[in-house]
Amino acid sequence: MASVTIEGVRKSYGSVEVLHGVDVAIDEGEFVVLVGPSGCGKSTLLRMLAGLEHITSGQIRIGERVVNDLAPKERDIAMVFQNYALYPHLTVAENMGFSLMLAGAKRAAIAEKVRPAAEILGLAHLLDRYPRMLSGGQRQRVAMGRAIVRDPQVFLFDEPLSNLDAKLRVTMRSEIKNLHQRLKTTTVYVTHDQIEAMTMADKIVVMHDGIVEQIGAPLELYDRPDNLFVAGFIGSPAMNMIPGTLEEGGFRAKDGTLLPVTRRGSARPGQALIYGLRPELMTAGGDVPLVVEVTEPTGAETHVVGKLGGVEITGVFRDRIDVASGGTMTVGIDPSGVHLFDEASGKRVSD
Repeated sequence: MASVTIEGVRKSYGSVEVLHGVDVAIDEGEFVVLVGPSGCGKSTLLRMLAGLEHITSGQIRIGERVVNDLAPKERDIAMVFQNYALYPHLTVAENMGFSLMLAGAKRAAIAEKVRPAAEILGLAHLLDRYPRMLSGGQRQRVAMGRAIVRDPQVFLFDEPLSNLDAKLRVTMRSEIKNLHQRLKTTTVYVTHDQIEAMTMADKIVVMHDGIVEQIGAPLELYDRPDNLFVAGFIGSPAMNMIPGTLEEGGFRAKDGTLLPVTRRGSARPGQALIYGLRPELMTAGGDVPLVVEVTEPTGAETHVVGKLGGVEITGVFRDRIDVASGGTMTVGIDPSGVHLFDEASGKRVSD
């Protein structure tokens, strides 16, 4: 395994710049997730790391080697693609050992590499089958196995679970995380799904419009987002954003509702702010009115969509809420987890 260092990396297509000076440091053995909406540049950055895209400027190092001008096969990386990229005419064993065959390894040596990788991934009984005979999850495991047998310094994953159904995605998340814990190989993983990022990563890199918005551990980003974009992107359901101003007695929403605040930081009275409220910080019963639009019982929780402070918000309650659409319930708010953001710059101003 090796560290990965990305310094001042830019990418342009003609006059259009899509990456604007990206800096990311990845330690040996770390599982780092690049996350952001479609078009933010995360897959482009991964492909530059893999050697599949030219670097316009900046530097990428794997270990101590600068790899800007190295061919993909010389970078000692292995990549798992979104569409699996399996050869349909080859068996599972042949697909997994294909790169070793190209390198001139003998059949016995290939088998020695393929067999333990297949055991790790639960594919030992499928080695003689062809891709068309496998489920989506099994095909993804074969693609992962092909990467494992190369024993690279760095694994690269490009949205590997996006073609799987919801239940299988949850299972494969656990399998990939467990695989990383066993192999300890440095891993860079791209996804647009912030749940994948939160549950799998040692460190998350949040990207937006070709820049890095914030880097940190999953709960660090959740508890202390630097700005409105990160606050709204990390967390499901998303953080509620209520505009208004700060007063001595609390936060005054634009419709006049007074909301509690304890962490004021550098916020000034009268300053135009955004009140960032996580859905789970509300409890049924309190003194803040919430006009209910929709209730969504999930069993263990009830999600309530409604109007609070003049804007639409979502609340997650452990209680079973029975309020008709258009009715009003009162909620309590735990101010210890509330964030204040400057409305103009989007930066967090609370402690």
